[in-house]
Amino acid sequence: MNKNYLITHSNSLAYSKYSLSINAQKIVMILASLVQPNDNGFKEFEFTVKELAEILGVSKENVYKELPKITRELITKLILFKTNDDNFIQGTFLSTAEYKKSNGKVILEFSPKVAPYLLELKRYFSQYKLFTPLSFKSKYSIRLYQIFKANEIKKNFIISLDDLREILNLQQKSYESFNRLKERVINTSLEEINKTDIYVNFETIKTGKKVTYLKFYIKENKNLSNDNEIQLINEKLETNENIKELKHLFKKHKISAENLSKIYESSGKNIEKVKKVYEYSKTQKIDNLVGFMIKMVKDNNFQESIKQYKYNKLHNFTEREDYDYENLEKCLLGWTDNENNIFDNNTQQFEEAKSEFNSIENKNNIYLIDTVKSVLECQLTAIFGELRYRTWIKPSIDNIEIEDNNVKFIFLNEFMKKKFSNEFENIIKEIILEIDENLMLKKC
Repeated sequence: MNKNYLITHSNSLAYSKYSLSINAQKIVMILASLVQPNDNGFKEFEFTVKELAEILGVSKENVYKELPKITRELITKLILFKTNDDNFIQGTFLSTAEYKKSNGKVILEFSPKVAPYLLELKRYFSQYKLFTPLSFKSKYSIRLYQIFKANEIKKNFIISLDDLREILNLQQKSYESFNRLKERVINTSLEEINKTDIYVNFETIKTGKKVTYLKFYIKENKNLSNDNEIQLINEKLETNENIKELKHLFKKHKISAENLSKIYESSGKNIEKVKKVYEYSKTQKIDNLVGFMIKMVKDNNFQESIKQYKYNKLHNFTEREDYDYENLEKCLLGWTDNENNIFDNNTQQFEEAKSEFNSIENKNNIYLIDTVKSVLECQLTAIFGELRYRTWIKPSIDNIEIEDNNVKFIFLNEFMKKKFSNEFENIIKEIILEIDENLMLKKC
């Protein structure tokens, strides 16, 4: 559950007319986060009742009583879905909700009427993280947040009070008063929304003495504190089975669920790769394990450069078909009686072969230097961090030379050389041996 925390939906959905409880709306958001915009159809989503209860804050004692109420609301309450041509379609968010008490699971399925708002979206859509609507306590905060995200690119927009009441289904007579609407709906919602990724304020527009329109201003919230977000992410990610497995793997390091998720996502959701890199990390002296893991599990960073070099080293020679290899071999080994004749006939070919060989050796040496630099930069940055690598290690790596299998490190001064010997040399030796077992480190 919650493998994808990004919600994508059509802007029209924000202007659809309905009123749902806060938990019913959160169920919709959870399901929407599991839909990919390029999907061509809906599938059933299976959850454990415990997972949904934890996210929604429903007590274990009341879970089998409260959840059916929430899903019944989503199956029965009519939604007026707004279309692109300003018409509306009546429908519901869910078509079915199946409970399996034997194994404590619930299977939910979106109504087909929701498809145009979540699937095959090409333009006019909004995106935001699931933890944002899950953090809201007011049911109006979710609705208004969706409207604001739909207009975020415009920076501001105007909406009539009548339209706002209709979209939010504010039928109570008390909400005919703007002051009551402002205090109970708008201000309460903005207090929550302004703790998210956007900051919103508004001004009133009057017709005569009566407030008839609101103009909202939307901007990026640069003062956002991530504390609440991190807490929410940690709570949600604890339910993810893969994250649970990683939590067990890294249990002695006490890594947060958020950082475990970053490691998992960076690996391309490849648990086996994470395990291999973690085993390798145990052989290294690492200051920042999380940074090391994220760096090493990305793409082919972990030993792939080494394997590629070894392959290319064996296959980098371009064979010349016009060489007389038999005569060249005899000449080089001194197995011919007519040595002068052979050299007369093959001098040009020999020189060409020698030149070609030297060129290939030179290219291979350059390629080897580039490979060593690339692998060292990748692994040492992950192990020691960007700042430490650039300050103490990079200057010598930029100037390395390779001669007779010696990787020569040239230092700017004795202080740098001493620090290299004390703190980095052993790890660099190990990495160089992984690139090629014949290579040796030499300090100059």
